[in-house]
Amino acid sequence: MPLTAFIYVQHLLGTGHVVRATAIGKKLAERGVDVTLASGNQIPPTLDVEGLEVLELPGAKTANAEFSRLITLDGKDLDDDWRAMRTAETLKAFAAKPYDLLLTETYPFGRRQFEFELSVLMDTAKARANPPIIASSIRDILVPKQQLWKEEWMADKARDYFDKVLIHADPDFITLADSFPFAHKIEDLLAYTGYVVREGDRPEPPEGDGEDEVVVSCGGGAMSESLLSAAIDARPLSRRAEDCTWRILAGHNVPEDEFQAYKARAGEGVIVERARPDFPGLLNRARLSISQGGYNTVLDVLEAGVPSVIVPFALATETEQEQRAKALANHGRVVVASEDMLTPERLAAAADDALALPRSHHKVLLGGADRSADILMDLLKARAA
Repeated sequence: MPLTAFIYVQHLLGTGHVVRATAIGKKLAERGVDVTLASGNQIPPTLDVEGLEVLELPGAKTANAEFSRLITLDGKDLDDDWRAMRTAETLKAFAAKPYDLLLTETYPFGRRQFEFELSVLMDTAKARANPPIIASSIRDILVPKQQLWKEEWMADKARDYFDKVLIHADPDFITLADSFPFAHKIEDLLAYTGYVVREGDRPEPPEGDGEDEVVVSCGGGAMSESLLSAAIDARPLSRRAEDCTWRILAGHNVPEDEFQAYKARAGEGVIVERARPDFPGLLNRARLSISQGGYNTVLDVLEAGVPSVIVPFALATETEQEQRAKALANHGRVVVASEDMLTPERLAAAADDALALPRSHHKVLLGGADRSADILMDLLKARAA
C-alpha cells in the first residue's frame, strides 16, 4: 500500500498558497505518495496539478482586502448552514482514506476564520487509531495580528497538534522570528526548506515574446488596480524603457469589463493580455519586471535575475509583501515603489532606477518543495519504524 497524504489549502485572495501546496504535493507524488489536494477555492487555470487527486471543497474567498468578510464563489455571505456543510465535506474527504500525512497550508498561523472546520479536522486526525503525521506549511513572512494573544494561540495550537512546521524561506534571508513573536515557543518544530518555486510544465514563450520587454504582472490580480492603471501610462515617461514593448499581464481575477477597459487604454508599444503560464519564460527574456511582491512572483524574478520594480500590495493590515520587498531592496536586488499614491510618473522613475541595477541571480536558498517532501518522507519513515 502506498503512503497517503491529505493536503488542505484555503486561498482567499492571491494564488501563492495553492501554488506552494501543489508544488509540495507533486514532489510527494514523485516519491510514490498518493496525494489528495483539498482546495477551499478554485484552482487557478494556469496551475499544473497533474499527478494529484484534486478535490475542490465548497469554495470561499474574501470580499475585500481586509479579509473581514468571506463569501462563497457566487457572492453570498458564509452562514452557519454553509459552515456545517463545508465541515461535513472536509471530514468526508479526510475519511476517504487512512491518511498517513495531514499537511495544512498556513494553519494554524492563519485561517482562524476556518477554525470551525479545522479544529474538528485536527481532533479527528488525532483521534484515529493510527494518527497521521500532522505538519504545517507556511511562507516566509506571516501577517502580524493586532491582538498578541492570537499569535500566542497559534504557537500553542502548533505545539498541541503538529509534528513539524515547514517554513518556506531562507533563514539567512528571513526567519520566522522576523514576523512571529512566539517563534521561540516552537523552535524544535521548525524546519526551513528554502523557497518553493513553481515547477511543472513551463512552456517557452513564442519567438519574440518577452524579448527586451518590460513585463508587468500582478499575480491573480484581485487587488491590482493601482499597479495596472499606472503601468498603462508609464511607458512614454521612462528614460530607459520608453523604446521597448511593455507587456501588461492582468490576472484571471481581474473582471472582464475592467480587462477590456485596460486593453482599450493601451497606447503605442503597450500590450495588455491575461496572465500566461509561460510567465517565467517571459521574465528570462525581459529587460525589466514590474510586479507586486507576492511570494511566487518574487521567486520567478529572482530565478530570472531580471532587474525589478516591486509595488507591494499594502492595503489594510497586509504587510507581507512590503516586508519581503524591503528585504530584497536591502540586498540591492529590487527597487520598491509604494502603492500609496502610485502614479505613472513615479512608476516610470522607479523603472529607470531599477534598470541601473545589475542583472544577476540573488543568492537565496531555493528547492523548497523538494526539501519539504524529503522532510515529510523522513517523518513518515521514522513513524513506520
